[in-house]
Amino acid sequence: MNKSQDWTIIGGGILGMTLAHRLARAGQHVTLFEAHEQLGGLARPSNVGPVTCDRYYHVILQSDTALRRLLHELGLDDKIQWATTRTGFFVDGQLHSMSNTLEFLRFPPLSLLSKLRLAATIYRASRIRDGRILEQVPVSDWLSKWSGKEVTRRIWLPLLRAKLGENWRDTSAAFIWASIARMYAARRTGAKKEMFGRLPGGYGQLLARFAEVLTSEGIAIHTNHQAVSIDRSLTAHFQNGQSHQGDHVVVTVPVAPELCRNLTADERERFFGLKYQGIVCVTLLLSKPLAGFYVTNIADEGLPFTAVIEMSELSSQNLVYLPKYLSADDALWAQTDEQIRQTFVQALGGMYPAFRPEHVQAATVVRDRHVMAIPTVGYSRRLPSVSTSIPGLHILNSAHILNGTANVNETVQLADRFVSGGRA
Repeated sequence: MNKSQDWTIIGGGILGMTLAHRLARAGQHVTLFEAHEQLGGLARPSNVGPVTCDRYYHVILQSDTALRRLLHELGLDDKIQWATTRTGFFVDGQLHSMSNTLEFLRFPPLSLLSKLRLAATIYRASRIRDGRILEQVPVSDWLSKWSGKEVTRRIWLPLLRAKLGENWRDTSAAFIWASIARMYAARRTGAKKEMFGRLPGGYGQLLARFAEVLTSEGIAIHTNHQAVSIDRSLTAHFQNGQSHQGDHVVVTVPVAPELCRNLTADERERFFGLKYQGIVCVTLLLSKPLAGFYVTNIADEGLPFTAVIEMSELSSQNLVYLPKYLSADDALWAQTDEQIRQTFVQALGGMYPAFRPEHVQAATVVRDRHVMAIPTVGYSRRLPSVSTSIPGLHILNSAHILNGTANVNETVQLADRFVSGGRA
């Protein structure tokens, strides 16, 4: 381990906060800068009427060992509330439960042979330990091989389009492997039931406690500091006219190549070659629950959102998240929050006959353009290095999560690997 040095971290999301925490525990001097007035990034809280909740939906799995280890360090692991949840599937205009083996076998839209092939696909993915072997295989080719044409056309492709838009055509099979592996991990109890956990009040509790711990560790935290550039001397310049120099700089935000203009042409080409999916999410506070499924996957085309996430099983509030994942050129970005809210609420009525617009007590719309880098075919070969050509300048963000789904557990693991890899 090197002697104590000054580390500058740009970006106060979960990744930046965990890096700061790990570096401070390794004896380093750390200064953390966040552009927003709150720490937390995509995990920071949002208000839906009188309710403060997560900006986007988050759950904790019992297999999220890195996240749970961090929660233990923060004194929050025993605060997790665990619940058995159910899964719905909306296909051919009908809502079906797919929460256990019997319901899967009864699933009307697929023939028995197709169900067996779908089960074989999930089982096959759950047995793969290293997703890199799937990076060279287009996702549609792998799914067609294991699931067959009917399952791929009726189930997988609508889900891929909902999550990735037309970017699914460039996506490797590692993406579907990572998605299946994470959800399969939630079913490792003896009863094969989904066990999801949540902190009371959401990640707001984690962020508040995390900020306290970082301050106690001597970390200087500066919010409302929008970075505009980082020069060769490792001086970070901010929109408010201030600057800060360190021995090392770690940039955790997706716009890193725009800040670091002295990168080589190859580095810039690699960073700008990354494709990102963004998200628009409508969160509703309802007077009554919809159907009691934590997640309802949507296989039908034409609905404006990706899935329906009901938090009623994990929370005392009837909160519903309606996410829509978007490519950078999607026309939805140009719509106002009110236009999006109206469209989403109207579509919700088409899925749930008992739902009425007057059941909506409050609503909010949030959006972020850089949520997940698309794991294209051959992704890891084109991924930029974390340590750049400028000594002391490191770029580490969600794009460096190989063969994952960019969840919070993987984000914590990313920070752990960086610090344990001898960089501090």
